[in-house]
Amino acid sequence: MKLNKSKLMTFKELKISEPVLKALIDKEYVTPTPIQEQAIPAGVEGRDILGIAQTGTGKTAAFAIPIIEQLMKKEMNPSLSKNNKRQIKALILTPTRELAIQIEESFSDYGKYSGLKHTVIFGGVKQGQQVKRLNQGVDILTATPGRLLDLIGQGFVKLNSVEHFVLDEADRMLDMGFIHDISRIIPMLPQQKQTMLFSATIPDEINKISRDLLHNPVKAEVAHSASVVDAIEQDLFFVEKPQKIDLLVRVLNEQSEERVLVFSRTKHGADKIVRALSKCKIGCEAIHGNKSQNARQTALKNFKSGKTRIIVATDIAARGLDIQDLGLVINYDLPDVAETYVHRIGRTGRAGNSGLAFTFCSSEEYPMIKDIQKITGKKLRRVS
Repeated sequence: MKLNKSKLMTFKELKISEPVLKALIDKEYVTPTPIQEQAIPAGVEGRDILGIAQTGTGKTAAFAIPIIEQLMKKEMNPSLSKNNKRQIKALILTPTRELAIQIEESFSDYGKYSGLKHTVIFGGVKQGQQVKRLNQGVDILTATPGRLLDLIGQGFVKLNSVEHFVLDEADRMLDMGFIHDISRIIPMLPQQKQTMLFSATIPDEINKISRDLLHNPVKAEVAHSASVVDAIEQDLFFVEKPQKIDLLVRVLNEQSEERVLVFSRTKHGADKIVRALSKCKIGCEAIHGNKSQNARQTALKNFKSGKTRIIVATDIAARGLDIQDLGLVINYDLPDVAETYVHRIGRTGRAGNSGLAFTFCSSEEYPMIKDIQKITGKKLRRVS
C-alpha cells in the first residue's frame, strides 16, 4: 500500500477501535507512518507480516496495535479465544534490554484502555519481580531470548497458548548470535498462530527463517535501510586517532545547544571518551553492555529528559534509543559495516526534522568511507 501524498491517512481510517484510538490521541498520534499504514490493516485481519523497516519508522505500533485489537476482540467475545485464563497469548522477541523496555512502554501506551495485561522480561537483573508479574498472569509478553529460555527452563513461562508471535529486529538477533536461541524457542510455540517478522535488512539466513515461519505473508516495506534521510547533513572530518578527542571537545563546545549521540566501536572506547570529556568539564554518560541495567536506564532517562546532553554508546546499546529531537550524531569511530552507519545517522533527522551527522575518519578507516558513500549513493562533505 502506498501513502497518498495528497491526503495523509489517519489512524481513524484504519478502522482502529475506540479504546486504541483514544490511547493514540493521548499520545497525539494522528497520522500513521508508512510501515504502520501497510502493516496494521493486514495485522488486524490476522495475516502474517514480513516487515522491512529500520528503528525509528514506527514499526512497534505496526505490530502492537494489531495484537491489542485482536486480543481485545477475544476478551469481548470469549468464544473466539482458545482459553479464557490469563495465559501468554502474544510473545514479542527482541534482542536488547533497552528495546524490550521500549516495546513494553508502547504496549502500555497503546493498550492503556484495553484491559489487557502485559509485562517484559530481560536478563541483567534479578528475576524475582519478573516472575512475580508472570505468576499474576499476562496476555502479552515482551522478552529477550536468554531470559525467556531461562524462565521456561525453570517452569515460570509456558508458550502453548501463544496466538501472536513477533520476531523484532531479526537481523540484529542474527548479529548478536541469538539465532540458536530462537531456533530453540520456535518449536515451543503452537503451529497455528499469527507471526510477524520485522527486520531492517533481510540477509540470507533471515530470509530462510521468514520462509519457514511465515505463511502467505503481507510484505510491508519502507525505504531501504541504505536510503539515508535527505534532511541529514553529513560532514566528514579527517583526523588521526590521537587527535580525535580534541576535535570532539571542540565540536561539542560549538554545538552547545544540541543533544548529541556519540558512537564508539567498543565498550572500552566509550568509557575512555566519557573520562576524557569529563576532564574537560563536559558532562556525559555512556551506555553499553558492561553497564548494569539500572545504570543504562538511568543514563537513557537522563538523556531523554535533557538532564544529560551527551551520551556515548556502542551500536548494540543504542538500538533501543529513540529520541525524536536528537540534533547531532557523531561517528567517533567508524563502524565495521557500512550499513550500520545508516542506522547510526538515522537517529537524527526524524519526524520531518533536519539532522546533522559528523564522521571522524582516521587514515586506517578511510576504506570504510568508500563503502559508506557507495551504499548511500551520497558523498560526505569534507570539512577542514
